[in-house]
Amino acid sequence: MLDAPLRRVIDPPLDILGRALAKTGVSADTVTILGLITGLLAALAIALGAPHLALWLVLLSRLADGLDGAVARATTRTDFGGYLDITADFLFYGAVPLAFVIANPATNGLAGALLLTSFYVNGASFLGYAILAERHGLETSERGSKSLYFTGGLLEGTETIVFFVLICLLPGWFAPLAWIFALLCFITAGARIALARQVFAPPTEAE
Repeated sequence: MLDAPLRRVIDPPLDILGRALAKTGVSADTVTILGLITGLLAALAIALGAPHLALWLVLLSRLADGLDGAVARATTRTDFGGYLDITADFLFYGAVPLAFVIANPATNGLAGALLLTSFYVNGASFLGYAILAERHGLETSERGSKSLYFTGGLLEGTETIVFFVLICLLPGWFAPLAWIFALLCFITAGARIALARQVFAPPTEAE
């Protein structure tokens, strides 16, 4: 929901940094991998009981996630780069809830399991829509220039990062916050499925 307006604010400074990095010879894939490593270190910090340290690592990881696209735009965008980026994002998004479960399985186990399930369903609805959009020749740059078709939704990347920041700041509230966020993820997935049914329905059914 917030990705499109936020992109208009953050893309110009990210593009400046991306061009500077590109001039040093750093590749977009390298930035993606460094961002993933930083994100996994954040998950490790959470699992070891240091969520406030993890907060800074999460933010650094997401900065890298924005910079890899900026570097790609300053050099050459590749299909593999987009594939690597989305795979790294999904691993990061799964690692953070898992880390909270590891840190306190008795309190966070059920909520964490539900949250990961909601991420799985939401991710499937997102990727499935992107495949169909590619097949139908649909394009959009509303959320920045992407290798995949990014559909909007109640929860997008920005909302997920805000959620991660909250649970790092308030680790004792992970379970109730996870229940709420999981419910919103299921609603987002359901809305995306309904949109896909409308956009990609056969002509005879759409009439």
